Amino acid sequence: MACVSDESWFSLSELLSTGVVLKEERKEEKPKTFDPEFTEYRLEKVFPVYAMGISDPDLNPAASVAISGSDVGVPDPIWEGVREEAKLEAEKEPILSSFLYASILSHDCLEQALWFVLANRLQNPTLLATQLMDVFCDVIMHDRGIQRSIRLDVQAFKDRDPSCLSYCSALLYLKGYHAIQSYRVAHALWNQGRKVLALALQSRISEVFGVDIHPAAKIGEGILLDHGMGVVIGETAVVGNRVSLMQGVTLGGTGKEVGDRHPKVGEGALIGASATILGNIKIGEGAMIAAGSLVLKDISPHSMVAGIPAKVIGYVDEKDPSLTMKHDASKEFFEHVAGSSMDRRSGALDLERNGRGSG
Repeated sequence: MACVSDESWFSLSELLSTGVVLKEERKEEKPKTFDPEFTEYRLEKVFPVYAMGISDPDLNPAASVAISGSDVGVPDPIWEGVREEAKLEAEKEPILSSFLYASILSHDCLEQALWFVLANRLQNPTLLATQLMDVFCDVIMHDRGIQRSIRLDVQAFKDRDPSCLSYCSALLYLKGYHAIQSYRVAHALWNQGRKVLALALQSRISEVFGVDIHPAAKIGEGILLDHGMGVVIGETAVVGNRVSLMQGVTLGGTGKEVGDRHPKVGEGALIGASATILGNIKIGEGAMIAAGSLVLKDISPHSMVAGIPAKVIGYVDEKDPSLTMKHDASKEFFEHVAGSSMDRRSGALDLERNGRGSG
């Protein structure tokens, strides 16, 4: 039985713009175990529309899904894709058939498969997989925002990471995807006041995936953590929708200050590998931070910055560079860097010569 169904049609773009939560049957008592009826909902359009930044779903006919008014409903298209891919992989690699069955094919919906995978990745001798599955189940199945985000995120990985072969591979193997979904559970726990458990989960995420995201940080949907390794996001950081972050990115503070002290990254921004952004500064929508840059000041929307400290070297044509993932700078930028380097060398040589002459 699928976990995805409802009685009416919804427009995904309207849902995300208005923040309306999909309808669900309210129970007098909060179920403590998985109940498919509690989680029924339906989408009119498939998630690739939003993840690719298409404002009008009708522009992408392949993203349309026929919805019927029956009680059974139409399964979640993302989950359908995951299952079909898992079946094909099991046929190609029989040695993985038991693993694929346990991780995907034995489950009723994407949420179930996800919490099974995460719990088994994060478990340790004193924090058992069964305990983690209970926590993940309770949080995910009662949080519409997380249910939406896990789909938008997996679509982001599939669309933007050329090494991501399928939805199935993202769900099973990509630690960047695992880290961001585990963070979402920790964030929900933090907001519920269960801060000790949220911090314990953060610690395990850091140990297992090499990604350190404070559970109080606020992160949007359609996020790509490419490779994930070494990403650090501080307590008061905010990351908008459709942002792509490469490995080694730091959104940190500048010292021992307290309060709001971490960066705010606008929607659609692309942050290159090992970029360091420090302090309570704003990175504008659609900005691109070149790899290895050190950003200490606000960056205006759709600006391209590079260097230590980072300086504006141009402007981005795309609305959301995070979707195109074009890290290459302009020809003018390289000419500027080459020219600046030569000028510095010439100046150093002149100083050296003058020093020798005066001696």
